[in-house]
Amino acid sequence: MDTLDGMKTVVAVVEAGSFTAACERLGMSKALVSKYVGEVERQLGVRLFNRSTRRVVLTEAGQRYYEQVVPLLEEVEALVDNVSEVQSAPKGLLRVSVPQTFGEMTLSPLIPRFLEIYPDLSVNLQLTDRMIDMLEEGIDVVIRIGGVDDSNLIARHIKTLPLILCASPEYLKRFGAPKNAQQIGDHHCVIDSNFRIGKQWPIVSPNGQTESIDVTSRVAVNSPRAVKAITMSHGGIGMIPRFIVEEELEQGLLQEVLPGYSTLEFGLFAIYPHRRYLPKKGALLY
Repeated sequence: MDTLDGMKTVVAVVEAGSFTAACERLGMSKALVSKYVGEVERQLGVRLFNRSTRRVVLTEAGQRYYEQVVPLLEEVEALVDNVSEVQSAPKGLLRVSVPQTFGEMTLSPLIPRFLEIYPDLSVNLQLTDRMIDMLEEGIDVVIRIGGVDDSNLIARHIKTLPLILCASPEYLKRFGAPKNAQQIGDHHCVIDSNFRIGKQWPIVSPNGQTESIDVTSRVAVNSPRAVKAITMSHGGIGMIPRFIVEEELEQGLLQEVLPGYSTLEFGLFAIYPHRRYLPKKGALLY
């Protein structure tokens, strides 16, 4: 066993939380992961983990080993990068978790060009809106709308995603286009139940004044694409991420309500483990 392999294996078990998750992360068999950890323990003459059928817990010696090994691995990785310049040639399988709608509508069309730029990479997109344990599930980077509270992860801001108010031209012709924020309350509104605001819509005027408007709604749905579909069917005014309705706005199928006003906006973040030494396949995204 190479000493570095042993170090990396121990770190993987600690950060993935189990031997099984570590072997998925490292691409090793569980037997080989156990062998490497056992050899490190024999070399040191201490037990690093207390194992049970359900969980793996670091011993006090294991905690000290982990805390000292991580900086060493960072330095080794930096040395390899500087000497071999491997950062310019990422390779391997890049596993990315992306919100369903954003992944389908915005990220997926970019993948062919991405693979042209990095011909030695392959990509596995996991489209899901659920919160995941990226280390346990072997995900290299998570793209999420909104930040992250886990101090073991870094959230790097990519861009801001604004929401807009929009409705079909037919709806606005029938009921009239609102001229100010207060008039939104006189219309039928389609609620996206993913947002905690419910029927209290914050509307920001061009001069920066924010008003909380009590809206009238008979329909709520937990999908921004469904909100778009309902508004396109003349069901009322929807509050929808701009990237979801850009094509419909250009085609005239939807019309922005109160242009010049604004409402909610969310940050788009790339989330990754709180360590400098990262596989080049993942580091290129950051």
